[in-house]
Amino acid sequence: MDIPDFGIPPQLARRMSMAEQHEYLRTKLSRRRTLVTAGAVAGGLLTGCSGGGSGGTATASASASRTEVPGSAVTPFGRHLAFGADPKTQMRISWQVPAAVRKPFVRIGLRPDDLSRRIEAEVRDLHTPALRGIRPAFEQYYVHAALDGLRPGTTYYYGVGHAGFDPAAPANRSTIASFRTAPATPESFTFTAFGDQGVSEAASASDHVLLRRNPAFHLHAGDICYADVKGLGKESDRYDPGFWDLYLKQTESVARSVPWMVTTGNHDMEAWYSPDGYGGQLARWSLPESGFDPRRTPGAYSFTYGNVGFVALDANDVSYEIPANLGHTDGRQTKWLDERLGELRAAKGVDFVVVFFHHCAYSTSTHASDGGVRAEWVPLFARHQVDLVINGHNHVYERTDAVKNGEVGARVPIGGATDPTRDGIVYVTAGGGGKELYGFPAGVEESYEGHVTERESVDTFRWTRSRDTKTESVEWSRVRYRGFSFLSVEAESGARPRLKVSALAQSGERIDHFEVRRGV
Repeated sequence: MDIPDFGIPPQLARRMSMAEQHEYLRTKLSRRRTLVTAGAVAGGLLTGCSGGGSGGTATASASASRTEVPGSAVTPFGRHLAFGADPKTQMRISWQVPAAVRKPFVRIGLRPDDLSRRIEAEVRDLHTPALRGIRPAFEQYYVHAALDGLRPGTTYYYGVGHAGFDPAAPANRSTIASFRTAPATPESFTFTAFGDQGVSEAASASDHVLLRRNPAFHLHAGDICYADVKGLGKESDRYDPGFWDLYLKQTESVARSVPWMVTTGNHDMEAWYSPDGYGGQLARWSLPESGFDPRRTPGAYSFTYGNVGFVALDANDVSYEIPANLGHTDGRQTKWLDERLGELRAAKGVDFVVVFFHHCAYSTSTHASDGGVRAEWVPLFARHQVDLVINGHNHVYERTDAVKNGEVGARVPIGGATDPTRDGIVYVTAGGGGKELYGFPAGVEESYEGHVTERESVDTFRWTRSRDTKTESVEWSRVRYRGFSFLSVEAESGARPRLKVSALAQSGERIDHFEVRRGV
């Protein structure tokens, strides 16, 4: 049965849920109104919403933007922040424009009415070749500015612009946003985390509910946009780069003020772009250049905020399940990980180490556990006594007991506490960011706060090097929730440092909580 597209290209409509179709159309119409009032020209070409034919598709928007237009007709959108290597003094501001612009810049200042400091920005043009009969050639323009020498613990106001569009002009002051740098000395703060978001009403709701937690920053554990629906790291006729326009517009409401720290999932390996399918990521994001090879593996980096060291990893490098990029760093990422964990564990003022990446080390849901992650990285996590590991990939919330030597080192019930120096490591699957939800093995009940169902073991599997699966019966699956959700973690420093970890449903209802304390 054909799916009516209602203005959505058929190749997109067939792989979108009704909620995603609604969000797609709502976002398109919103963009049309915004750009027309800003003086868009050429019959709606800048919005990708010209009447009739393929002009109404997401992919038409960027290819049409080759037309020469005045800067005053081009409105920036999709602003998103990320820390530099030092969150106390560095911030990276990125955004998108629907057409080529001249002399892009950022204005910043300590008051919204005094953006006196002007910083030049860089345009990264991303070209997607035409696919005959499927889509035209596609041009996207991402703009980036590096802000260095900032004051710790300070709120800055900023606006983005280019020749013909000045954010300080009275007509554009509504576009001014703000951010805050990390404090000079550790103090309590909150960060949030999830993976597997996409473009939908549920994904947008995730952004809004986590913003109410007032996080210092957000960790995104990969599978960001789903422009590549198959997620196998191969060229596909179902790849549509226009989804990135929709995603960045959707996310702007939170990412313009909350640093959005992403890493790469399997759906973020976009084979149209070199190197290793990460050229698109390099165009769209400015992430900390603190990893071992930021120009080829942008999803591997680290930073320290307050008393917590964070490490982002590219799990495509070790995944047995989806081997398109298996071994693409020739072991350099794993070597860097070992060294970096050692440095963070020895660093003065760092009480906790948190690692986040996409593929699961321990999960019982649809993709289950990746044997490559277990073989390459879990021994390093144990050696350096990592305090918390956050994954995505499985579109559920699942949390383990403290895992030690592959088994339960200590039970961590809802509301409990654990010491990684004694018990082992808690692994959290936080894949309920907005994409279609998964389930758990047949006969396995959900178990979460207010709905606890005890069971001794869960029958599941893990991926092996040959891409076969091996069954296993596990006792470490402590909390399971099949719903949209995210992590909210409060880090406390001082005489008794701790991580207060909570998982929240989109309703704001808490579904899990526990604490991590060291040497207590």
